[in-house]
Amino acid sequence: MSSDNGKRLNIKKAIKRPGALRKSMGIKKGKKIPAKKLNKAAKAPGKKGQRARLAKTLKKISKNR
Repeated sequence: MSSDNGKRLNIKKAIKRPGALRKSMGIKKGKKIPAKKLNKAAKAPGKKGQRARLAKTLKKISKNR
């Protein structure tokens, strides 16, 4: 995915703490986060909500590739 000036987006830099959302939701390592729980977490305030919204956005990006 490219921006206007031709540079590629570095998604890895957007994720500061991999696994933090899963850990805060109490889901074991290696398991997928159910869509229903992700949608509920996306409505939450603070870091948990931010991380959930980012996860939903990244999910959309991966579908388009």
